[in-house]
Amino acid sequence: MSNPNGPYPGRQLFLGITRENKPAFAYLVTGRSPASRQRRLRETENGIYNAPIGDQPYDWLKHYPALKYDNSIGLIAVTNGIQTEAVFEMYRLLYHCGSEPAASYLKKIMDGANYEPDSMKTPRISIVITNTSEGKTPVYIISIKTADKPAFVWSVKPKPGLFLGVSTYQGDMENPTPYRADRGPVELEFNTTTPQEIADYIYEISAATYKDDDIRVCAIGGVREADNTWKVAFINREKD
Repeated sequence: MSNPNGPYPGRQLFLGITRENKPAFAYLVTGRSPASRQRRLRETENGIYNAPIGDQPYDWLKHYPALKYDNSIGLIAVTNGIQTEAVFEMYRLLYHCGSEPAASYLKKIMDGANYEPDSMKTPRISIVITNTSEGKTPVYIISIKTADKPAFVWSVKPKPGLFLGVSTYQGDMENPTPYRADRGPVELEFNTTTPQEIADYIYEISAATYKDDDIRVCAIGGVREADNTWKVAFINREKD
C-alpha cells in the first residue's frame, strides 16, 4: 500500500470510523526541503502543536496548533495551519449554543483564511469531528481551500474502516500540484484500532525520499472513546 495522493502529499488529513465504530482521524506532514522538515509535534494541554526544532525561529506557515480537542463534548479540530483555533472555537460555540454543526460554518472560515501565501499557493485543509447539538450523533466535516476557488466542504458519513481525506498536494515528487478538490475526498482503508496504529500506518505508507532524504516529518492518530474522550498518539522524525 502507498499513499493515495502520490509520493508527495505535503500535509494530509483523514477522518473516519474504526472497525470498532469509534470516530478517528489521521494527520501527516511531509516536506521536500530541509527547512520544511525542521519541526516536530509537541503535546499541549488540549491538543498538539507543530513546533520549531531547537533555536529555529517561529514561522507562522510551519508552526501552529495541529489539533485542539474538548473531551467534555467530543469535539476535535485538525488543520494544516493557524486556522485550527478558529475552527475549534466556532464548533465549540455551536455546541454550547445548541446550534447544529453545519458544514457551512467551516466553509466560511476556510474562505476567509484563503490558501497559504507561498510560491506553491499551498491549499488550507481542515477536518472537524463533533456531535450534533443533542450530543448523541457524531458529525464529520472535511474542507479544503485552493487558490482562485471557493472552499470545498463535505459533510460525510464514513463507513467503518474506510477513512476519507484530503491533502495539500498530489502527483509526482518533482512536480506536485494542488489537490484536485473537484474530485472530492480520497478514500483510504485503515485496518487499525488504536491511535498509535493509525499514526504508524499513515507514516509507513508515505515512505519516500527526495534528494536522498526521507520526506516524512510527523504523523498523528486519534480515536474517540465512548465517553467523548480523545486519545492521540504521534510520531516525530526529529528529536531535540
